[in-house]
Amino acid sequence: MDVYQEAVDYLETHHVPVEAEADALEDVFHEEVVSCFLSPLNTESVDFPDTPTLLSTEELLEKRLVVLKGILGSEEVYLRELDALLMPMKALRASARTSQPVLSSQEDRLNAQSQTELGTDEEAGLKCRNFDLEVGDLFLKLVNHLSLYGGFIENYEKAVEVVRKCTQSDPRFRTLAESLMSNNGVEKVRTKYTLEALLYKPLDRVTKTTLALRDLLKTTPVEHRDNAALQEALRLSRSFLSGVNESSQSKCGVTLSHGMRRQLMRDGFVVDVNEGVRSLRHLFLYTDLLLCTRCKHAVKGKQEQYRFCWYLPLAGLRLRWTADKKRSSDINIRLHDLRTKMFILQQQLQQHTRGPRLMAMNARSRKKLEHLELMLYTYAPVYQLELHSPSGKSHTLCFSSLYELEEWREAIHKLTTNNIETVPPDLLTLTSSCVKLRMTQQPPLHSISAGENRGLLCGTFSVAIHSALGLQQPASVYVCVEVDGYDFFDDETQSHPSVNSLNPHWDQELTFHVDGAHNMKVLCVSQNEGQNDTVLGKTTVKLESKQLTNRWRRQTLQLGQVEVILSLKYIHHYLQPPSPAAQQPPVFCVPIERVALQERVVVPHVVRCCVEEVEGRGMDEVGIYRIPGTATDINMLRAAFNSNLREAVTRLRGAEVNAVCGLLKLYFRELPEPLIPSEMFQTLAKALDIQDLNARLVSMLSLLKSCPEVKRHTFLFLLRHLQRVAQREELNKMSLLNLATVFGPSLLRPPAAGQGHHGPKVDISQEVVIQVQVVFSYLQCENLPGAQTSLPFLSEADEGPTYM
Repeated sequence: MDVYQEAVDYLETHHVPVEAEADALEDVFHEEVVSCFLSPLNTESVDFPDTPTLLSTEELLEKRLVVLKGILGSEEVYLRELDALLMPMKALRASARTSQPVLSSQEDRLNAQSQTELGTDEEAGLKCRNFDLEVGDLFLKLVNHLSLYGGFIENYEKAVEVVRKCTQSDPRFRTLAESLMSNNGVEKVRTKYTLEALLYKPLDRVTKTTLALRDLLKTTPVEHRDNAALQEALRLSRSFLSGVNESSQSKCGVTLSHGMRRQLMRDGFVVDVNEGVRSLRHLFLYTDLLLCTRCKHAVKGKQEQYRFCWYLPLAGLRLRWTADKKRSSDINIRLHDLRTKMFILQQQLQQHTRGPRLMAMNARSRKKLEHLELMLYTYAPVYQLELHSPSGKSHTLCFSSLYELEEWREAIHKLTTNNIETVPPDLLTLTSSCVKLRMTQQPPLHSISAGENRGLLCGTFSVAIHSALGLQQPASVYVCVEVDGYDFFDDETQSHPSVNSLNPHWDQELTFHVDGAHNMKVLCVSQNEGQNDTVLGKTTVKLESKQLTNRWRRQTLQLGQVEVILSLKYIHHYLQPPSPAAQQPPVFCVPIERVALQERVVVPHVVRCCVEEVEGRGMDEVGIYRIPGTATDINMLRAAFNSNLREAVTRLRGAEVNAVCGLLKLYFRELPEPLIPSEMFQTLAKALDIQDLNARLVSMLSLLKSCPEVKRHTFLFLLRHLQRVAQREELNKMSLLNLATVFGPSLLRPPAAGQGHHGPKVDISQEVVIQVQVVFSYLQCENLPGAQTSLPFLSEADEGPTYM
């Protein structure tokens, strides 16, 4: 008896053609070609939730009808796939009782179990059709029968293994397993399946049921009679999925040292950098190892699979993170182009549209938006986490968020300290189990995670970083602020590093354009010379549009042992498309008022940073401000402040203190207008003729009040600093008169000829004397007014500090 021919005849009587030859099953680890600037994770491999939009009840119901039609069409395809799966069972079971069985008795029992469960599922569906029920009730009945899939899921891995063994050992079975056909679609298009792909369909349906319920619930108005039933069905479906995930985790557990078992601790999407090429990967952190995988998207007749990329044991793993914010101009242009396209697509999706044709166009736009976001997520990250194994293997992961990087680093570091010995994993089994673990995961796309638009921030959000308390030892620290929402604009920035101090002060304003923001993440980071930066603490603050106004409100955040004092301000307005990243305006040779305005301060950062650096490590330096620094170092610092404030402050900390002093003198010398206005030169010269010292100082302080605000406060800030330098005269040999001699010509200059000056002409010798004596007189004043360095961030109408 030719069992193979009988099986072929059986299939043909049911109008299922059998191909004589077929290619072998595709290997799980077969590599596919991916374009260098396309997302390595195809958007079709993930069922994304819709981008949230505000729709009327009529539009929701119209969209709900489209979703229901899609679900009905999907169910019809699923039933035909089950028919195709059950077709060859009779012939296969018949062959088991012959001398040349295709399946052994044990393998036959596995398939019989699958057949029973599928049949039970179909019977449950038939029972539902006998009742006149609402849509919500039908879904409730459906999810109440999801437990029937439990046995099939438990049996799935064994069944797939049987298919693979039989495919390799028996050419008759291979032909059957690779030649199953089904009629799909209205036009009865013939689709070819593999047996393995059909076996996966029930598992795939469990996940798709949850996703379909979520989509249906989004389009069902709250007041609709189906809403409560659909919510309960979604809760039951998610609960079942969670149970499946927990079960799969315990099943793939491996006994490690100290009696522990291998468990999944954390997973998520990261960017893996290999030889300069960036790829989006799904990273799984187990108790004893890191597993990096990539998702092979599902195609017709194939199931979704995870492919192994690499793994690293946690024992002895060393971590190091860095920030590489220097992108090429080409990458910056491409990222700006991506953000602009995303912004336009999002604006189109938020417009009210009606009709199935427009909804279909929106669906295509939404799919394109998700694809662009994946590309942006792959190429925008600047924070790098380097992993170094004792075996010499190293890998680099990229993150767009320092907060997310620190969470991964903490989770990995906590496990590495346990020093658990790694049991070599079965990579095929471990990677295959990722399909189950992946059921409830989604890529971290901002347009999806933002949720409802109500109450989210859209406009200009400003954060003023004031100071920090609670440091255990002096350190150079900076504050990093991140906001979420749609990723159309830059969502992360940092303050400049402080000088080594127990109580650092910044008074620096950071500004964001936000669209859909609802969380702010704040980190306090310590810079270590030649070592890794250390995150001292971090926290998340929920942003409520109702609690934020266009007036500054001061808050104190607890970041571990460190308290960071800051102020928040929010102005709601409609946003324009993102503009290219503008280069920082220059600082030197620019009017001081313009510099203060662009930095949103009163005393420019270059002045404050130089003063802090000198007071931190140069107060005892002999000849401070008199002995010149190296011209090359000064010019390097000048160029840095003209291009990148953060980089300039970092370089300032490593420069010789005389070069820092030279930079400060150069800044005042290159001001287009002197710090003390030229029109005050003659008036101040006359005040010097007052013989009584106290009367002279009172007159000069009165004249100082007429100075523009930025110049007045910067001058007072410098005077206070020079007074503190003179207090260390015994060590640095710099008296008040010496300091006045150094700074006088840079701070005060007579008006140039032809600028409306009608007073007597002053020769060069008298000019220098007046410049020195004016500054010396001010330095002699013991009751100088206080200098305001930053804008007033707390208005009178605001309440006191808020602790969060």
